[in-house]
Amino acid sequence: MEITVNRDVFLKSLGHAYGIIEKKSTLPILSNILIEAKESKIKITATDLDIIYSEVFPAQELKTEGSTTTSASILYDILRKLEPNSKVDLSLQSPNKLKLESGNSKFNLLCMPSDNFPISEENFEQESFEVPSQKLMKLLSKAKISISTDETRHYLNGIFFHKTNLENKIFLTGVATDSHRLSSSSLEIEKNIVFEPIILPKKTIFQLISLMEQSSAKIKISNNKSKVKFVMNSGILISKVIDGRFPDYSKVVPKDNNKTLQIKLSDFKTSIERVTTVSADKKEGLKMAIKKDSLQLSVNSPNSGEGVENIPANFNSEDMSISFNSRYLIDITSQIENEKIIMSLKEPGSPVLIKDLSDKLSFHVVMPMKIWFFAKN
Repeated sequence: MEITVNRDVFLKSLGHAYGIIEKKSTLPILSNILIEAKESKIKITATDLDIIYSEVFPAQELKTEGSTTTSASILYDILRKLEPNSKVDLSLQSPNKLKLESGNSKFNLLCMPSDNFPISEENFEQESFEVPSQKLMKLLSKAKISISTDETRHYLNGIFFHKTNLENKIFLTGVATDSHRLSSSSLEIEKNIVFEPIILPKKTIFQLISLMEQSSAKIKISNNKSKVKFVMNSGILISKVIDGRFPDYSKVVPKDNNKTLQIKLSDFKTSIERVTTVSADKKEGLKMAIKKDSLQLSVNSPNSGEGVENIPANFNSEDMSISFNSRYLIDITSQIENEKIIMSLKEPGSPVLIKDLSDKLSFHVVMPMKIWFFAKN
């Protein structure tokens, strides 16, 4: 293999794949990137055995076709430190040595044969469908804040991806819950689309968001029973899905919360951040004393003190008090687009529905302190 590539193009593609690679893998080859040169194009591939990502970009010059694998972290670090827009020459000297030259810099990198790299062909029989990348990124970003970190209930360690039907329209919906809170977001899709429900793992979600932050193109999605495929620009991501059954979340979404609290988002967000300063881990209860035209937020920490603040609000019911994990509210406020946050309440011990007037296809549900949605087995 003997090729010349543009440093910036190579670095950008490698950066897309870099997040998948395990830095301390028990299989050494999983720390490597697969490089394949064929027909004036370069294809790089990374995998951790659960996710595989490949991307194709043009070579400036391809003298000899071939393939190899080398350390992704070392290659990434070298490219990052080379001069911008410089030429990079790669030549395979032997099955175990890859020569890299750029300007006055020369490196001999250890490599492993590409035959040892664990890739397999996947058959996705279902037809793919397209969604705008920015809409999918927004859906994932809004739902992911409620993903559980409890590995004993692995089926909650991701986003439940499925089709929903509302007012004769079909949506792709993502839902996540950790039993204390739930987040849901949707985007409209065509009615004839076939898509089996899946649970998308957390690592895959963060990798997708990272890729979509740099793209405005549409993404093609297809899946089978065990894996899901995303095709974007010149990259393809294939991921295993979580094997498990997601709980019937519709049972915990409040249907008759008729007490409405409206607050200016910026006031609510900054006030929470200020009063929780006395709470070291942000997990101590945030008490909300709600009145007709005001909201008092307070935190009382036995280890560090008390914080209290009053802000304007609009409440259509009798005075009431309710407490939450402040971190949950901070996470939700980070995803609200409107200048106001709308909270629908019932009783102090009942779940609260939080909506965004600027995004009617998304909502959040939060339980007061010490109450769970789905009891542990």
